[in-house]
Order: sequence, then C-alpha cells, then structure tokens
Amino acid sequence: MTSLAGMRLWAMIRKESLQVLRDPSSIAIAFIMPVVLLFLFGYGVSLDAKHIPVGIVIEQPDTTTQSLAGAFERSEFFRPQYFAVIQTAQQALKERKIDGIVWLRNNFSAQLLSGDEAPIGVIVNGVDSNQANITQSYIQGTWQAWLSHYAESRGQTLLMPVSLEQRVWFNAALSSRMFLVPGLIAIIMTLIGSLLTAMVVAREWERGTMEALMVTPLHRSEILAGKLIPYFVLGMGGMLFSVALAVWQFDVPLLGSFWVLMLSSALFMLVALAIGLLISIVSKNQFVAGQLAIIVTFLPAFILSGFLFDINTMPDWIQLITHLVPARYFVAILQTLFLAGDVWPVVLANMGALLIMSLFFFALVWRNFRKRLE
Repeated sequence: MTSLAGMRLWAMIRKESLQVLRDPSSIAIAFIMPVVLLFLFGYGVSLDAKHIPVGIVIEQPDTTTQSLAGAFERSEFFRPQYFAVIQTAQQALKERKIDGIVWLRNNFSAQLLSGDEAPIGVIVNGVDSNQANITQSYIQGTWQAWLSHYAESRGQTLLMPVSLEQRVWFNAALSSRMFLVPGLIAIIMTLIGSLLTAMVVAREWERGTMEALMVTPLHRSEILAGKLIPYFVLGMGGMLFSVALAVWQFDVPLLGSFWVLMLSSALFMLVALAIGLLISIVSKNQFVAGQLAIIVTFLPAFILSGFLFDINTMPDWIQLITHLVPARYFVAILQTLFLAGDVWPVVLANMGALLIMSLFFFALVWRNFRKRLE
C-alpha cells in the first residue's frame, strides 16, 4: 500500500511539474518578478533624503556667509540654489522648485563676530511632514558642523551644554536599501506563494480536468501534496534567487545563519502556499482567485508588515490587525538575519508564529477540499 501511495503521489507531482514547465507565467512569477521588483525597489525607491533642493538667501555676502554656503554645497544632502532676496526664494518654495530656504540676514556676520546670537532663518515646505523634518534636521546638522569648524579655525572653544556621541547599530550607513531589500524578499515570496497556488485548483475546475482527478484512486492528501510540492520547490528557488541578488547585487550583508534563513523561508512559503490553495479551492475561478490573492495577501503584506511603514507608529487597533498578517513575522526575521544576525528571541518567536499559521491554514485547506463534485 505504501509503495502504491508513493507511486500515486509521484505521478501527481510529475503531472503538476509538467504543467509548471509548460506554463511560462509560473516561471515568470518565480524568477522574473523577483528581479523586476528588486531592481525597482533597490534602485528606484529610496527613503534616503539626498540632494534636497534648498534655496540660500544671502542679503550681505562676505567671507563668513560664503563659508557657510559652501558647507551646504559640499554636503551630499543638499543641492543649493542662490536667491538675491527672500521674496524670490519664497516664490520658488511655493512652486515646489525647492524644499527649503536658508536665510542669512544682512547682520548675520556682524552678530556672529560680536559673540551675539546670529539667527539663521529656515523655512521648510511642510506638505510632506516626514521630508520636512528630515530637511530641517539636515540643515541644523550642517549649520552646527560649520559652526564647530568656524570656532576651531578662530582658536575658540564652542561651548555646548551637551556633547552627543552617537552610534548606529545594524545599518551604520543609514542606507534605506539595507532596510528595503530584506523586507522586499518577504513581499516577493508572498506574491510567489499565493499567486502560484491560487490558480491550481481553480484551473482544474475551469479546464474540466477536476472530474478526471476525482475518479482516480488518489487520496485527498495525495492530491494536495502533489499540487503543493512542485510549487514549494519553485517558490524556494525564487527565494534563493532573491537572496543571491540581495547579497551580491545590492551588497546587503547576511549576518545570520543561511540555514536559519532557509528554515524560516520554508515556513513562510508553506503559509503563503496554503493561503493561495485555500483561495483556489473556495473561488474555483482563476481570475477571481488571482484578484483575491492580491487583495488578501499582497496588499496587507505591503502595508501592514513593517516593510515600508513602522508598525509602532500605527494606531493600536491597526497594530492588532498586523498580527494577522504572516508577512509581518517574516519581515522581522529577514531584517534581523540580514542586518543583526541570529538574534534568537526575535527569530524563534516569529518562526513560532509562522508555524502556527501554517498549521491553521492547512487545516482550513483540508477542511474545505473534498474529493467530490458539487
């Protein structure tokens, strides 16, 4: 009996594997889509604020104001434009030609030399509040760095009440690519797993081949396993391809264990495959199944996983909803393994959540898949 069951399972796996090989869309989803998304987000999307267009207004040019303006020119964070009067700069700000204004009034140098406060006028476009805060912080940092250098060049001591010694852990370069690419692997695997299996049962119903499967001696578990295993192998191949691109193309370090990454990825792939298969069983229509896979898996993973938006800044009730999104746990694992290493409290807790989710969704698949015509 065992050998017969094994032969039936192998025949089912072979059938599904041939369908995969004959279907270019499956290969495209597993290998071409990761390349497109990784290059799009790795090169085209950046949360780093660099080359910010900023206007500099100098009412009374001299060596001091030119020195300060030079600090903005040398900074990689700014692309300065000069204006003769503040009104012209304000008009450019209204027209979105610049994102901020640094205003040095005509008494700036005199007040600085006399030891009095020499205020710098800073006007920032607040339409994008996040960008406004970043621009304001960068202007302040550039000004403080120049002031320290200016005091040192004059043999003076810059008196500051607090001396800040900062360290950045896990992403010392503060590059958003290091943050985006690991999380993007979770989004890619969500799409691969859900889209690959969302079609498999619905396709059988649409093509009329489900009736042929029903009359075979295949057990329900053999049908499900035969449909899942080829797509699991294909999905893990796409995951390995994505990891290789992340490490060698985008220079994202993999500080954690590769085998822990493989195990956690396998758990998450099982969850994504189970959700896709459940959608396929319930919908029985390929178009509907594809749409549901995107709505149910991709959109929550993109918005509520912590891939782009910090979960801790969301309202409390939204944070509760994120616990229902499998990608939340996998994003945490990926960012930890890539950037911090094997931090076991984080990795094991999130792997446990993925294990529970995989068992839950496979139980739903088992309950809803019946070997009978309805």
